[in-house]
Amino acid sequence: MPLFSSIHLAVTWMLVGLIWVVQLLVYPQFLRVAAKEFTDYHFAHCLRIGLIIAPMLFVEISSAAWLVYEGRQTLVFLISIGLIVVVWLCTAAFQAPIHLRLMRGYDAPLIRKLILTNWIRTLAWTARGFLVTLALS
Repeated sequence: MPLFSSIHLAVTWMLVGLIWVVQLLVYPQFLRVAAKEFTDYHFAHCLRIGLIIAPMLFVEISSAAWLVYEGRQTLVFLISIGLIVVVWLCTAAFQAPIHLRLMRGYDAPLIRKLILTNWIRTLAWTARGFLVTLALS
């Protein structure tokens, strides 16, 4: 398998694993943090997850762009790239605004909304994993 295909496949599955951890473990834990400690806890989460995910997102989009440039333009691969757009739009429309509001303090209904809307990203990245595997294998 060519280098950029291997890199793209690996980072896609790393992101799939990460989003499932966030969905099933991290976000539900927000509901268990004491209200007086929540702002600091949430800020630390946002900072640390950003340090983990930002480089991975850069590699994901860069390697996808390189593969398209190299001629990897099958329908399955292009659909997988469309799911990157879905993830980013969902992040911009739901997760980022919710996280900004949570910076002000604990809000259980808002945390539940974060968990619910994050299913869009979880399912999109999971589908991407399978589509990328199919397209690049």
